[in-house]
Formats: sequence, C-alpha cells, structure tokens
Amino acid sequence: MPTAKKPRVLILGAGFGGLTAARALGSSADVTLIDRHNFQTFLPLLYQVATAGLAADHVAHPIRGALRNHGVQFRMGSPLSVDHKNKSVKLDSSESLEFDHLVVALGSATADFGVTGVTEHALGMKSVHEAILIRAEVMRRFEDLCRFEDETIFSISVVGGGPTGVEMAGAFAELVRGPLKNDQAHAAAHMKINLIEAGPRLLPMFSPKLSQRTKKDLEKLGVNVLLNTAVAEVKPRSIIIKSGDPIPSEVTIWAAGVQGEPTAGILNLPLAGTRIDTESTLQVAHYPHIWAIGDVAGFKGKDGNFLPMVAPVAMQQGKFVAQQILRAAKGEELWKFKYKDKGSMATIGRNKAIVEVKKFKLTGVLAWYAWLFLHLFYLLGGRNKIGTIADWTWNYITFDRGNRHIMDTL
Repeated sequence: MPTAKKPRVLILGAGFGGLTAARALGSSADVTLIDRHNFQTFLPLLYQVATAGLAADHVAHPIRGALRNHGVQFRMGSPLSVDHKNKSVKLDSSESLEFDHLVVALGSATADFGVTGVTEHALGMKSVHEAILIRAEVMRRFEDLCRFEDETIFSISVVGGGPTGVEMAGAFAELVRGPLKNDQAHAAAHMKINLIEAGPRLLPMFSPKLSQRTKKDLEKLGVNVLLNTAVAEVKPRSIIIKSGDPIPSEVTIWAAGVQGEPTAGILNLPLAGTRIDTESTLQVAHYPHIWAIGDVAGFKGKDGNFLPMVAPVAMQQGKFVAQQILRAAKGEELWKFKYKDKGSMATIGRNKAIVEVKKFKLTGVLAWYAWLFLHLFYLLGGRNKIGTIADWTWNYITFDRGNRHIMDTL
C-alpha cells in the first residue's frame, strides 16, 4: 500500500507561533519556514538590550539552528504575493514556492494610532536594531551631559503603560541610579524618566491592586508616572499632550501598542482591522487552506475581543494549527481553538515583579525569580541562556551593566 504523500506547508514568519508550528509539523509534513531574517528575536527581553542589561546577540538565535533535526527547510525572504489559484507564494528573492497549506505568522508592528510624529520622532521596540538604536541615543545624550556638566535636564519618555513600557521605564531608572551614577554622578542626576499612559492606571490587564503596586514601585525608582495623559503629537524634543503643557523629551520610546504586521495586507486576504480575519478553527475566512496564528490572527476570545498579542497565544496557536493541518490532510473534522490563559507577569526592577494567574497574585522577590526563570526557560539556545545568566548575575552582584555601548554607527 503506497505511503500517503506529506502535505506541503509554507509558514510565513519565524516568531513564537511560526517556529512552534514548524517544529511540531516537521516529521509529518513537508515544511518550509520563511522569514526576512535568519534569526528569531526573543522580544520579551528586547528592552534589556535597549537599557544595557543584555548583549544584543543574547536575544537572537539562528533559525536554522532552531530547526536542526526537525526536518524543516528554511528560506530567508519576504512574501510579495500569494497566487491563490495555483497555491504558491512569491518571495522577494524571486523564488516561488508551492503549498497545500499556508500558515501566516507574520507577527506585529508598532501601532501609532494616528498620532502625528510617532514614525518620525519616536523609537519603537520591535527589533534588535531598534533596541540598539535606543541604547545608543540614551548613552549619546548621557555623554553630552558629561561633557557640559551644566544644569541641562535630559528626559527619556516611555509612552505606554503596558508590560513593555513598565519594564523599560523601570530598567532605565535602574540604569541611571546605578551604572550611570557611578560613571558620572552629575550627569546621572540630570536624567529624568517619564512613563506616559493615556488610561487611568498602569498594566490594565492586571488587577487594580497590582497596578497601584507597580506605580508605587516605579515612583520609588524615580520614574515620573503620568496617568490619564493622552499624547497628541510627538516632536523632536518634546511631546504634545491633549490636555496640559508639553512634556520635554529628548528621547521618546513608543510602547503604546502594536498592530498586525502590515505585510499581511499585500497577501490579498480578508482583514479584521489590522489582523487577518480568522475562523474559530484558525483558518482564514473563505480560505480553508490558509491559516493565521499569533499577533496577525484576528481570532476573538470568549469576551468577543481579539486575543492579546503575546507569546503564549502564538505558541498555543502554533501547536494547535499543526494538529489542524494534519487532521485536514486526513480528511478529519477540525477543532475549534480555545486559548488557555496561564496568567500574566511583569518585572518592575531589581527584586520587583508581579505575577497574576486568575485569582492567584504574587509580588516581590518570589515573583521576580518566577519572571527570570520563565523567560530563561523559553529563551532559545544554550549559548544565549548561559550568556543571559552571566549578564544577569554580573548586573545583580556588581550593580553594573557592561553593555553600555554606542554601536548604531560604524
């Protein structure tokens, strides 16, 4: 009896969802994974690169290394178009690849919400390049303060009170209070950290009690927390808010939100807002052979809202869609995806973090250790794990950060 032919599966995007799906399908399908980079970026720790806590290469892992022994092919490139009739994808490398099933896992991009000046004058946090650029801008301004030693104030503003914004503001405050103060106390004393949030509290996905605890901890670190402060425009050296005086800001970091990766729009697929319109099976609406997962998927939870753009969602959907494709190839009935929320966590700084899993709440040192362990567990590559442990240990013992390099130019 002839062996059934393996389904040909193309996966666009090697983030948490795409890589998880590829590894789950490797032995059962003919899989090709496509990404514009040859490495995966561990986005949850990107802010530590920006704040000199980690070396940039510790949050990047070669995709081919991650796929080794999984039987998955890799192509570096970006999709230009999808030929739905002939089931093929054209890449910017001039290569055209055919598929039986296509998984779109392109991730997300920074969302400016129509605010003027964000693209031109604010820095995002979606790539290693952007993290290095942020670090370089901050360190360059610090060197300027060291040079003049006058009463000039250098303000860093982080816009967005979600986990990324909170973690970055706390990390910057510790950078200023520790290593930079030791380098040049006068300059460090003239650096100011702002955290700007349009809503009434930080971390709205957590309980109000934990939000208040986070605000208090950040203020103890010296962060100026501004709630109910909506940004109207970002200028080169200031932020215009909708109600009140402009906020001086030499460096503005935009952590206010993300949207589905715009590249998805060129694939001629139905959109729900900025995401791809997705059925409960994770199939794209009207395209049973195309699937969408992760940040780019317009899948709604029980509450009728899109699922959050976080790694656990993408990884659960990656495993699920691998099973779905194999079931579809066998002609079996498809399942409906159900997201299992395993809780949320955020770190505020040294020995400070919050964890919330349904009604269970944890704060302080134990929460901080839980945050460290979980992020280290999901970080790809033994070298990256060892390097990260080394950096974290050095930072903790010495109160120093050895990655204070200006490396955005040759």
